Amino acid sequence: MRPSFQSSLTLAAFIAVLSGQAIAQEVNVYSSRHYDSDAAIYEKFTEETGITVNRIEAKADELIARLEAEGDNSPADVLLTVDVGRIARAEEAGVLQPVTSDVIAERVPAHLRHPGNLWFGLSQRARIIFYAKDRVENPPQTYEDLAKPEWQGKVCIRSSSNIYNQSLLASLIATHGEEGAKDWAASIVDNMARPPQGGDTDQLRGLVSGECDVVVANHYYFLRAFDKDVKGLTDGVENVGWVWPNQDDRGVHVNLATAAMTKASPNSEEAIQLLEFLTSDYAQQIFANNNNEYPAVTGATGDEDTERLGEYKPDTTTNTAAFSENAKAAQAIFNQVGWD
Repeated sequence: MRPSFQSSLTLAAFIAVLSGQAIAQEVNVYSSRHYDSDAAIYEKFTEETGITVNRIEAKADELIARLEAEGDNSPADVLLTVDVGRIARAEEAGVLQPVTSDVIAERVPAHLRHPGNLWFGLSQRARIIFYAKDRVENPPQTYEDLAKPEWQGKVCIRSSSNIYNQSLLASLIATHGEEGAKDWAASIVDNMARPPQGGDTDQLRGLVSGECDVVVANHYYFLRAFDKDVKGLTDGVENVGWVWPNQDDRGVHVNLATAAMTKASPNSEEAIQLLEFLTSDYAQQIFANNNNEYPAVTGATGDEDTERLGEYKPDTTTNTAAFSENAKAAQAIFNQVGWD
């Protein structure tokens, strides 16, 4: 009788089983995280499990397009992105599958997970307010304050195409509704010191150079100026103050680096093992220490550099899934108010 290959075993693996050989285990990762430090996580995972991690790095949109093109024949098991907006695009493309894991459910707070278990947060990235100490005596204390007339011509912020700003506006839609968010976005356009240009570091440079008095940026772009010489920022970094927005109500807006299992995963058991390992204290500390991010796991050890920013209350009332649910509405609002 001829053997049936209805199981997940390949022909080579089936022959290996018949001959008593061990089957090599592997997991294939598509990652838009371009950090050498992640390699240490994979090496530790392989050391503890014997599972080899194969990694392909590219921009998230490229990886998602690749998953779509590969379809059911994709070799990818895990997809990693640096923001919720990109993982939402993967969700919309139908290239993810739910993961049932008691470990992940226990380790990662509910508001940092997709309600249908399609993805979860690896690390947190706070989008906060920075200001020039020598020019601003009473900085805005909330995202809503940034829209006040007193900040007209004083705000630097990135373009509407930036995924961090899209997620921020999506969170404001969840809080204030589309009309309220539209009013906010229109006021921010009125308050811009210059047309949006460059990345978060460029906004902070604008603060140091005097082009603007108030900036919205992710926290780690600021902290990098203490670890290395960032041109146009490090020399003036001591004059930069910061505010954790909305500490008296919902808390600061936090985006996420995320992880998910792909729909076509050929190594699903190994994929779940890796995803669970990414929530371990070891992995969480690597995420925190090497990019000045905050762990997604409650109680995990943070980074010494982030301690200089002090403690903060994150927004735990707005599920991060709302960022993807409101993404299209956010982009429509940006277009309507002329936020380039």
